[in-house]
Formats: sequence, C-alpha cells, structure tokens
Amino acid sequence: MVMDLEQIKTVLPHREPFLFLDRVDEVIPGVRASATWHISDDLVFFQGHFPGLPVLPGALIIEAMAQTGAVSLLSMPDNKGKVGFMTGVDKAKFRKKVLPGDTLTLKSELIKNKMGIGFADCTAHVGDELAASATISFYVG
Repeated sequence: MVMDLEQIKTVLPHREPFLFLDRVDEVIPGVRASATWHISDDLVFFQGHFPGLPVLPGALIIEAMAQTGAVSLLSMPDNKGKVGFMTGVDKAKFRKKVLPGDTLTLKSELIKNKMGIGFADCTAHVGDELAASATISFYVG
C-alpha cells in the first residue's frame, strides 16, 4: 500500500509543521513501514541549526522514524483513531549529516507489540548511506 500526504493524515494525528513524512512507500499493518521525507531548504529550524551550516537535528530524524513506525501501528484495524506515543529510544546512532536537499528513506520494523506496548527497529538512509538507526519503544492509546 502506498500513501500520499492526505492519506497519511487519515492515519497519523500529526500535522504541519510536525508531520515529517511526504509519502509512505509501503505499509504492512502491524509489521513494517517504509516512508520518504524530502528535506527542503526552507524548513524553519535550519535558521538556527546551524546558521551557515544547516543540519537536520537528530531528534527530528528520530521523530520521522517514529512516525514511520506509527503508520504501521495505526493502520491496524484495532488501532484506528488512536494515537501512538513514543516512550523510549535505545541504541540511537547517527552516522551521516542530513542536509537540505537530501531525501530520507525511513524504515520501521516492529519487533514486539503486545497490548499496545512495543518496540520497532528503525533506520533512516540518504541514498545508500545509513544516516541514523534506533530502537524506538511506544505505547498506543
């Protein structure tokens, strides 16, 4: 299943300026999801992070990976209309600077999901290069 921005908004409660997914390239509810975020040079936080050397903040890469996982979780029929809350981030690694003009390919694979609490292994790539990875825990309620 492929989703455009408007279809993503029917699943995620996030809205601009905090909705970071431009397109969902694949979603298997409750299993995995893959999404794309084009990093445009006019994003407001580049004004201060960092002037003259704009770099996408790592916290926002983590959030984009979490949103990708939330698409998979919230696409499950039992979770329709619910909200996913990030409860933890483990093993976060940042390997490559993400710059304006880059396109992030985000992947999230659920490794545990029981009674609304779970974990997902997530990655963010720019082209073939790994930019970031983390295990994100969540609660759906």
